[in-house]
Amino acid sequence: MTSIAENQNFKVLFSFFLLVLFFSHTVSVFPKYIDQKKPCKQFSFYYHDIIYDGGDNAANATSAAIVNPPGLGNFKFGKLVIFDDPITMDRNYLSEYVARAQGFYFYDKKLGVNAWICLTLVFNSTEHNGTLNIMGADLMREPTRDIPVVGGTGDFFMARGIATVETDATEGLRYFRLKMDIKLYECY
Repeated sequence: MTSIAENQNFKVLFSFFLLVLFFSHTVSVFPKYIDQKKPCKQFSFYYHDIIYDGGDNAANATSAAIVNPPGLGNFKFGKLVIFDDPITMDRNYLSEYVARAQGFYFYDKKLGVNAWICLTLVFNSTEHNGTLNIMGADLMREPTRDIPVVGGTGDFFMARGIATVETDATEGLRYFRLKMDIKLYECY
């Protein structure tokens, strides 16, 4: 008699396990609905870039050209710049940094000024911890540009969204400041 009861318990538990397995698979197959009108997180930052020009600004420079343009176009086609730039909450370069933007960009338009950018915002503050990865085309002549947020770690684990970038200030060829409005639509 004991073996019949054990056999029935086994069948019930096994059936329950299969049911749970079935429903967990169907839930994971269907993507999570993303409401594009309502971001789950939203930030505004200022990105400051001091470009090393081979002169006397080496101590303050936060970026440098690694590969200079080969001369195939009218502009900077082929130039590769690597950077480690401060990110602040306001326009003041001397404000407290909330993150560092680390990455590179290169000019990829032969007869104009466009760039492709790949950067990681590295946060290490009391408010945020982790990284946000941003990469895509930067159509520099446009007043505002949307660049995809493709992932992150820590507080921004697997985040997805859009970074809307606009040039806020320039000082010749040595300095520029971008305003970045980041909207995350997929947060975990």
